[in-house]
Amino acid sequence: MSAFADITTGATSTGNRVTNAIAMASRRTGVDFSYLLGQAKIESSLNPTARATTSSATGLYQFIDQSWLAVIDKHGSDYGLGWASDAISQGSNGRYHVADPQLRQQILDLRKHPETASVMAAQHAADNKAYLEQKLGREAEPVDLYLAHFLGVGGASKFLSVHDRAPGATAASLFPAAARANRSIFYDRSGSARSFADIRDRFAAKLEKSSGSLGGEVQYAAAALPSGAKTVQPADYVRIETQRLSEQVDVGIRPQPQTARLAYLMLATLGR
Repeated sequence: MSAFADITTGATSTGNRVTNAIAMASRRTGVDFSYLLGQAKIESSLNPTARATTSSATGLYQFIDQSWLAVIDKHGSDYGLGWASDAISQGSNGRYHVADPQLRQQILDLRKHPETASVMAAQHAADNKAYLEQKLGREAEPVDLYLAHFLGVGGASKFLSVHDRAPGATAASLFPAAARANRSIFYDRSGSARSFADIRDRFAAKLEKSSGSLGGEVQYAAAALPSGAKTVQPADYVRIETQRLSEQVDVGIRPQPQTARLAYLMLATLGR
């Protein structure tokens, strides 16, 4: 059974849909499946509609508004979401905008859609991986990708460059703002500053623990995408969402104006 068929039948749980979505994203982009699954576990406990209380972070991968608009602007058209990327513009200050408030909200709401959130997180990780490897001159490991998620790719490049030269140095003085906002990461319980190596090792252990606690889900997704399975195509993401929207109508859920417009945009994309 393919991952796509499993999702679109509506016969599986939300958890299975999420792991299938992550497996699809991994196969499409080549980003390590265990990393993507572990990151989603850390960020949202695999809850597609998770929302942070202290920021705009939303969805499986807790993208804030600006980061989500940026990744959709860059990669949306590759996945049948040209209607979304075409609506996004970047100002001279670097911030991303959508002129139509309703359309902006619809684009942001895609963070709650497991297939779209997963593949955009994978594309973001792939972009970060390429950047880090060019800057560091070595392969970027999963923990390095998570540091890019945590510090931003520029901050991670700076962190890892120092880590590779002087792993025993303390990191807080180089990242004062991050250290103030995340004291338990940069300082131990006694108040002593942690070293670059200690911080990186703790992130690596966190990722490993999250991936290790998901054995059943890893096996399920692996079975859904066996070696030689059908290659994931951009149209699959649009087809899955269109199917989901049509099933809502079939079971008598009254379409909302926002949903109707999104369905129209999805179907228009499929017709191209």
